[in-house]
Amino acid sequence: MLKGVFTSLVNKYTREKSLIETLWDDIEKHYTSQKRHYHNLQHLENMLVQLETCREQITDWDTLLFSLFYHDIIYKVTSKENEDKSALVAIKALSSIGYPKEKVKLCAEQILATKNHELSTDNDTNLFTDADLSILGSEWEIYLEYSRQVGKEYAIYPDFMYNPGRKKALQHFLGMEYIFKTQFFREKFEDQAKQNIHTEITLLSKE
Repeated sequence: MLKGVFTSLVNKYTREKSLIETLWDDIEKHYTSQKRHYHNLQHLENMLVQLETCREQITDWDTLLFSLFYHDIIYKVTSKENEDKSALVAIKALSSIGYPKEKVKLCAEQILATKNHELSTDNDTNLFTDADLSILGSEWEIYLEYSRQVGKEYAIYPDFMYNPGRKKALQHFLGMEYIFKTQFFREKFEDQAKQNIHTEITLLSKE
């Protein structure tokens, strides 16, 4: 599914089959790393499903798709520069296919927006970051599996180090006026997300 979407997207801007294959192989290699339990191709598929539901609200679908494919291409739990490095990879890849410079810049900005998930003046960016967080508002069993997958990615840290850090990250979301920046996603996920986060914090506090 994802390869087909990516290939069709890039085909609009270049007909170089070898380049398209190289770009996809790079994406696939990163997202299928054995160290990835949540930030993988399934995460991208889930985001795509969510974005498809609000596609009529999206102004620049192509740029949003590129942001989706590249936003977690660099993911290392010990680094605080994942989004910055992912944006650089996206800039290089999109420049290689002749994507318009102003749209390359927008793509990079959307990727960087996933660092803090703050309100943007750009509606596409808000829809994108909301889709990135949509897992927070899923049913509890799905959310619980997500939290376990994230925990596996941070398995290099013992619980006494991981749990406080995880709680801090979750409390960051609760400290926001709204977790979801668009009415579309807020109505779908806000209440359930807050309930899930509160429950996970309670569980972490007991461990």
